[in-house]
Amino acid sequence: MGKASNAIAGFLAGAVAGGIAGVLFAPDKGYKTRKKIKKQARKFSDEMQSNVNEQVDGLKDYINDFVDDVKDKFDKLEDDVKSKIKDKTAQAASKVEEKAKQA
Repeated sequence: MGKASNAIAGFLAGAVAGGIAGVLFAPDKGYKTRKKIKKQARKFSDEMQSNVNEQVDGLKDYINDFVDDVKDKFDKLEDDVKSKIKDKTAQAASKVEEKAKQA
């Protein structure tokens, strides 16, 4: 994860902790407090899930780009090797013909 991702995760964790602390110290009845805590926990869970999904999507995009780049490089390398083989084969055939004429 990058610095921005860590900052976002830290901010979210702090916001949830602050929200929960506020709910715990509020002068509400127990069932209301538990309801508020559940709501805050769901909200935090949804935000974290969204953040994780964004990070996973970003990682998938990065890996796909990397794989495509590697494939392109291998295709170029393959083309270069085939071209050099063709050139060397032509040179060898030319030398063989030259030697055959001399003989």
